[in-house]
Amino acid sequence: MSKVSDFFSIKKKEPYVPLEEQRKQWGKEFFKAFFVVFVAYACMYLVRNNFKAAQPLLKDQLGFTTTELGYIGFGFSITYAIGKTVLGYIIDGRNAKRAVSVLLIMSATIVLAIGVILLTGNKPTGVVLVLWGLSGFFQAPGGPSAYSTITRWTPTEKRGRYLGFWNMSHNIGGGVAGILALFGANVFFHGKVAGMFIVPAVIAIIVGFSILFIGKDEPQELGWNSSEEIFGEAKNENDVEVEEMSKFEIFKTYILKNPWIWILCVANIFVYIVRIGIDNWAPLYVTEQLHFGINEAVNTIFYFEMGALLGSLSWGFISDLLKGRRALVAVFCLVLTGFAVLGYMKATSITMVNVSLFCLGTLIFGPQLLIGISLVGFTPKKSIAVANGLSGTFGYLFGDSTAKVLLAKIADPKAGGINIGSINLHGWHDVFTVFYGALILGIILLLLVAYEEEKRIRRVKREPIEEKLAA
Repeated sequence: MSKVSDFFSIKKKEPYVPLEEQRKQWGKEFFKAFFVVFVAYACMYLVRNNFKAAQPLLKDQLGFTTTELGYIGFGFSITYAIGKTVLGYIIDGRNAKRAVSVLLIMSATIVLAIGVILLTGNKPTGVVLVLWGLSGFFQAPGGPSAYSTITRWTPTEKRGRYLGFWNMSHNIGGGVAGILALFGANVFFHGKVAGMFIVPAVIAIIVGFSILFIGKDEPQELGWNSSEEIFGEAKNENDVEVEEMSKFEIFKTYILKNPWIWILCVANIFVYIVRIGIDNWAPLYVTEQLHFGINEAVNTIFYFEMGALLGSLSWGFISDLLKGRRALVAVFCLVLTGFAVLGYMKATSITMVNVSLFCLGTLIFGPQLLIGISLVGFTPKKSIAVANGLSGTFGYLFGDSTAKVLLAKIADPKAGGINIGSINLHGWHDVFTVFYGALILGIILLLLVAYEEEKRIRRVKREPIEEKLAA
């Protein structure tokens, strides 16, 4: 046990490298750590979005129903949600960069096992549900771990763009996941759906072992100063206050008793309903509602993720230019998302669908990214993984599961939909009604956070002026 603990420990050294040298070498050393969390998270999506792409073949080849696929996705959401907070809490204060590589290997190994089981040609719904859920548990802290590592390395004023660049990782991984999975199945497994699990899993395992020992989790491991000292920034007052506090005291004070963390967590639920509801069901929507083929259905994932890639690249940088107004930019994105959803709902051709999905990916990944960056501003570095994990827990436990289970029941032509009072929601049209309800609630909550961020930005701007007047 001590060896495992040592393997994941952060081995800090007293600063001995001159600051000028640290600034010269920062780019190279930061890139190593960034490369690991970027590639690892991209590969996590290879063994996550492959299931989404495989859904039409799971129905055609093995007889899975839409509702069963929804429950399997729900199993992933539950374990992923739990793992976000539980494993995020455990990882905080440890080597998050190394943890994300190990977790990738563990998750991919389970996905490989699913593929081998599916080779039998049976429909092992229960086994797939359990194993897919276990894979989700190990993937859960991937995002929070990456946030922790990147935050430890970057200056506050440029953090939005670096986290935005990292956010592209799952857009790239998610975008190629379906294409790679289908290619692997066709080339190596004669079109059997099992290949859509085996091929991505093997690739992810190889990558996980390859990046395990690259880079450091934070500058102090190199005998450097903290990122604030390297870039001449004042330390976050929260980071100063927590230096003598235990992990649980930090969690209680800065997470459990922090109203802004909870508001952001609830807002994340509504963002996830829209993001996962569109992203997860696009292949089935275009095959069942618009009668497109399997190749066109798989390509919908690509267009959504390429739009998301543009959004990840843009919105964090834009929020930096606006002096850290993360929630305000997120509100702007959600308002425009409402128009993009309308375009997707009214689409009748593959071109209209793909253009709408590209726009939706670009816009919905604004709040998806910016909620996480906003959380960083409300919590100290020592609790970033668990704060981000808690947000993910809410997003997946309530938002993702709603998108996968409730929307599946609403959309499934063989089911009776769901009843809310005297109202019955059934059919794809009512799925879009749920999207609009989620967008409105998300906008309201993020406007509250935007107001608080504005007060903090103006307070920080006033402080140097007040100090000069006092002097």
